[in-house]
Amino acid sequence: MYHSISMPEFEQKWRKETLSLVDVREIDEWESKHVDGAVHVPLSDLSNGKEKLNKEQDYYVMCHSGARSAMACQQLAKEGYKVTNVMGGISAWRGEVI
Repeated sequence: MYHSISMPEFEQKWRKETLSLVDVREIDEWESKHVDGAVHVPLSDLSNGKEKLNKEQDYYVMCHSGARSAMACQQLAKEGYKVTNVMGGISAWRGEVI
């Protein structure tokens, strides 16, 4: 099981705390723009890319709008990862991107 958080709630936490963010969009989307400090693990390569993640750490998962990140959270949570879906995704992000 995983939790979800709205983008406004996530943005508040992001400004106040050091959070681990995983971006599951595809490479072309990532290269177009992404949140500085995010880890890129495309949903299409999640089975291999999850090796970058630590099961002891909490992760916030983002995609473009929240659908793919929810799928990633569902899969990762089943495997014992502590994940929270960021609803709205990068399309709702108001912070800086690189």
